Amino acid sequence: MTPHPGTTPPRTRHGLRPQDAGPLGRRASAAALGCAVVYVLALLGPGGTAAADTPSPSPTDLPTVRQTLPDVQENGCRKASTKSVDGLPWAQVYLHPEAVWPLGRGKGVTVAVLASGVDSAAGGAAGPLAGRLRLGPRVYGQGDSGRDCVGHGTLLAGLVAARAASDGGPAGVAPEATVLAVAVTDDAGTTTPDLLAQGIRAAADNGARIALVGVPAAGSSQQLADAVGYATAKGVLLVAPTAPDDAQAKGAVYPAALPGVLAVAGVGPDGAAINAAPARVDLAAPGTQLRAPGPGGGQFTTDGASGAAALTAGTAALLLSREPALTPDRLAARLKATAYRPGTAVPDPLLGWGTVDPVAALSAPTAAAPTAAALPAPQVVVPPAPDPTPVRRATALAWSAAALAVVVALGAAAARVHRRRTGDTARHPARHPA
Repeated sequence: MTPHPGTTPPRTRHGLRPQDAGPLGRRASAAALGCAVVYVLALLGPGGTAAADTPSPSPTDLPTVRQTLPDVQENGCRKASTKSVDGLPWAQVYLHPEAVWPLGRGKGVTVAVLASGVDSAAGGAAGPLAGRLRLGPRVYGQGDSGRDCVGHGTLLAGLVAARAASDGGPAGVAPEATVLAVAVTDDAGTTTPDLLAQGIRAAADNGARIALVGVPAAGSSQQLADAVGYATAKGVLLVAPTAPDDAQAKGAVYPAALPGVLAVAGVGPDGAAINAAPARVDLAAPGTQLRAPGPGGGQFTTDGASGAAALTAGTAALLLSREPALTPDRLAARLKATAYRPGTAVPDPLLGWGTVDPVAALSAPTAAAPTAAALPAPQVVVPPAPDPTPVRRATALAWSAAALAVVVALGAAAARVHRRRTGDTARHPARHPA
């Protein structure tokens, strides 16, 4: 279409009029677009992510250990893992316990793990708990606490106290603490308040300073309440999840809801509570994509508040190894006082006093343990490393756009030269003999 007299023909972003492009300009544009597409495809891998040299295994490739094993009768006990993943999981990067290992690594502290048992092989010479696994009683069923059909207890013990593995697996929070295994479930991972009561008493009678109750019960009993009081009086800090891992809690679970028990909720990398339950929450800790050794060896992953409680129990072990005279009340108060605040009024109904912070807990003055309300918000915890994929993608697209602009500009210049030469030939044929 011929423009109306007195108007300027429309131009593209690069200054070319559509009718000026000509075959050469269009060819240059097509070439530029082709270059850009090839460049982007070279830099972008499958699924629109930046291509890596070799795809590395992801934690999602690992087998998952759950709190219960409902198909145990049909499929048998949990099988060993044959997979491993290098690198630190986000929970360890976030909590950064290795920063305070020079102050305490859990040595001399016994943490009872009340769950499905702990695989006795974990305490062998090549195991993640080598020389630091004690087998307590199994309060229900056959065998001893060194048999872990579900695998959940072994994984919790690894989160608390595993040493760094040769396969790249992460260390536990307190890699020199001793684990006392107390089996309080059947082979499917289910339990009752009275079984938990027996396990708590066994933990207190066998020298535990911290008791991680890894499997909650939907209700309570007088025996359970009495056992909590018994253990606390003997100097045991009880740590328990505020919700079951495998299902949404419809109400408070026990023993977390009982007085004197440190109730722990799980959070994701964004700091939001997971599987929240209508219950009292004292502290929060990472509860998703947790990675640790499991039954029979190899790495496993898990999600849930029981893993968050294990990380909190490991932090308590670090603190006790530095200050062994702390009572359960003062130990709980220190953990609450030094928690990373959630940015809301505390205690927050979903996050309690905040996310447990090993660095702040062990860096706090040792002369006194003030109440949680008395201390200011602690230092910021190092967040997990950001995903580099968006940056790589943005960089690739930016370079492609720049390349496209340069090539199109060169094509436009070539088109102008072509037009001038064509027009000059038409006006002065003598200057350009055939």
